[in-house]
Amino acid sequence: MTADPRPLRRDTAPAAPPRLVHLGLGAFHRAHQAWYTARADDAAEWGIVAFGGRAPRPGDLDVPAALARQDGLYTLVERSEDGDAFTVVDSIVAAHPGPRTDLINAHLADPRTAVVTLTITEAGYRLAPDGGPDLADPALLADLARLREASAVDDPAALTGATTAPGRLLAGLEARRRAGAGPIALVPCDNLPGNGALLRGGLLALAAEVDAGGHHGSLASWLADHASVISTSVDRITPRAEPDLAETVRRATGRSDAVPVVTEPFSDWVLEGEFPAGRPAWEAAGALVVDDVEPFESRKLWLLNGAHSLLAYAGLLADHVTVAQAIEDPTLRRAVEGWWSEAARHLPADLDAAAYSRALLARFRNHRVEHRLAQISADGSAKIRLRILPVLRAEADAGRAAPGAELAVAAWVAAHRRGLPLVDAAGDDVARACSAAEPVEALLAMLDPALFAGTPVGARVRDGVRRLVGAAEGSRHCGEISPGATARPA
Repeated sequence: MTADPRPLRRDTAPAAPPRLVHLGLGAFHRAHQAWYTARADDAAEWGIVAFGGRAPRPGDLDVPAALARQDGLYTLVERSEDGDAFTVVDSIVAAHPGPRTDLINAHLADPRTAVVTLTITEAGYRLAPDGGPDLADPALLADLARLREASAVDDPAALTGATTAPGRLLAGLEARRRAGAGPIALVPCDNLPGNGALLRGGLLALAAEVDAGGHHGSLASWLADHASVISTSVDRITPRAEPDLAETVRRATGRSDAVPVVTEPFSDWVLEGEFPAGRPAWEAAGALVVDDVEPFESRKLWLLNGAHSLLAYAGLLADHVTVAQAIEDPTLRRAVEGWWSEAARHLPADLDAAAYSRALLARFRNHRVEHRLAQISADGSAKIRLRILPVLRAEADAGRAAPGAELAVAAWVAAHRRGLPLVDAAGDDVARACSAAEPVEALLAMLDPALFAGTPVGARVRDGVRRLVGAAEGSRHCGEISPGATARPA
């Protein structure tokens, strides 16, 4: 142990030149994309300028500010059953608050910037149920209005002030268009099926809204010609850091680090698409570049993320706290294994879903990675639609019951009916559903009214809700439903 720990700062080695921009600076980005970049063969050529999301809440650590004080350096703690491995990651060369949209614009207008990566959570894309941008979202509408006004003037300051991630990205891309800075690749790294297509379609639709307001030149046309949007599958379980992680790092390394990250040893990154201005050699760290990412993303989204959601709601109802605790519950383990069987029927055989599931079971049982169910449970209204319902629909179309999928949906509804405190970006809609005359019906209608209204699937889910809610069935209120998401991709 070192009595006077050394601050984590760059000494003599110069930082890599800034060529990547990241939106959504959090633990998952630092455990995943930044780690891959630091391990690329050409890492010395690719520095990341990272921007946070919303301003930190009172009492929360200001991660961009803390990283800035450490020259962007931080310690990644890879935690296995055998012990911890400590690595200083140096790929982030600058860290800024998300509201510094002037700096986002300046870096996107720089011809050296070749790639933008995003980890903004599923809710951060501001999508409507049909997959397009939610043009009823007040914050997104305000950003569009700001961009329309900016289109009439040449002042770069007019492009600043966006509050949503799509608005900030679109303003930055408009700054790049005006600067003539050339093509760029956009890389969404959130757990959305077809995340590249969704981002591309959303940006083009929003740009068309801006153009319709009298935009000088066509932003939508420029995006179609100059912005390559990559589809990805990302995988690395990254829980919130425990309160004493900084002390653990200090004792093990003798370094003072205010923002270490803890993660599992496993990692996976699959990418599909073209990088017109270049990219780091992520393959050196194990990334795969493929012609079709869809099977990989479905395997990960259903088998890993779907199981996480099932464990989150059913586990919280059973008073479990972490994934490792929940998976040791024999009833929940059987439910997860049943869910894996249901999902595997809709995956290509060459992906070997059985082997992937066995590996997942070992990862879930790693008690030293304290992945809390409350963290996973955030934004359930979006996650259930994305992670569970595709398999549930496919099983229903095949005329089969799907007990694992049905339990995941029933547990989400029951968690609200039991008044558990959940976080959801659609918190206002969830609260209205809970206050309806028939709250279970209203909650299911939020997910997919056609799937649950008057169908055998709906009947089985309702029975599941009744069993899970038990004596609390008469309650017609939810617990505290906070707007906004705190969970990161996992």
